[in-house]
Amino acid sequence: MITCFIRYELDPFKKEQFADYARNWGQAIPRCGADLVGYFGPHEGSATTAYGVYTIESLAAYEAYRARLTADPLGRHNYELAARERFILKEDRIFLKNLSLPHAALVMP
Repeated sequence: MITCFIRYELDPFKKEQFADYARNWGQAIPRCGADLVGYFGPHEGSATTAYGVYTIESLAAYEAYRARLTADPLGRHNYELAARERFILKEDRIFLKNLSLPHAALVMP
């Protein structure tokens, strides 16, 4: 498994448009085959930084997933929404492997 971390730089005056975008991905991403951890937007501190995080089996699986996402009606809508509203100023994507697995169970005293 690999995890995709997407870092967004947002227009601080268009945070609500990004929230709509994030909610849409909450439906489209799982439907198209990735395991969505979530989309995280500004709350306290920076008003311009947001993240999207999901896991997928491999880079090959990612390529197939991206094709499904592009063909998905809500996926297409989201791409068009971002292009039209221009609330995303910059987007960086990185794929990482979780090296700390397996994690120990939380033990409460």
